[in-house]
Amino acid sequence: MRREVQAILLVLLGSAVLRISLFSDTYLRYVRAALRPYLITAGVLVVVLGVLTALAALRGRQPAEHDDEHDDGHGHSHAHGPRIAWLLALPAVVILLVAPPALGSYTAQHAGNTVAKPDTAAGFPALPAGDPLPLPLAEFEVRADWDTAKPLLGRRVKLLGFVTPKSGGGWYVTRLVISCCAADAVTYKVEVRGAQMPPANSWVSVTGVWQPDGNAAQSDAVPALNASQVVPVPQPRDPYE
Repeated sequence: MRREVQAILLVLLGSAVLRISLFSDTYLRYVRAALRPYLITAGVLVVVLGVLTALAALRGRQPAEHDDEHDDGHGHSHAHGPRIAWLLALPAVVILLVAPPALGSYTAQHAGNTVAKPDTAAGFPALPAGDPLPLPLAEFEVRADWDTAKPLLGRRVKLLGFVTPKSGGGWYVTRLVISCCAADAVTYKVEVRGAQMPPANSWVSVTGVWQPDGNAAQSDAVPALNASQVVPVPQPRDPYE
């Protein structure tokens, strides 16, 4: 690969990283907020490396340098090399122009729903006051599945998430939880009862009361919520919990 092509690819890649991390919050679709400084640093370094590579290529160019696209005397051309190299720029160009969305209902539909039993030797902390009580969706599911004190019984709660269709009818309000990046996403979902399903992948705020169904204390149990209100909301800045 010619050094000029290398330089352009490096600048494109670094610019794509900076576009999603320094100039917007798009990076939150893929990684945790804590990784932003590292993304910005990496983007700057890659752009600088690309510029230095371009300068070195310009200084090293000779006036009589032969074009790689000319025949080399063996009956074939090397023009395909740079052309293939340009294909490597496509991912960076895509991010620069149209950044892929965050994971959503498609991922949730094809993922399992295993909620590991938490370490509750000291018991769950008491729920705060509030009516309705806003709760992270993951906390609601963990408490519904594993909190033997059942503090959710009779409590109105408010959950925020995106709509995932349920196989066979019905729907879930869903959130994805990540530790580092979207590749390690874990699905948490709650079945919503008594309300018509909004469009798949749309974001909603659901208010309702937990409906126990006897499947608690199982890692694959999906809790249910009898909904009294479902309100469309914009996607939050950080789509993951």
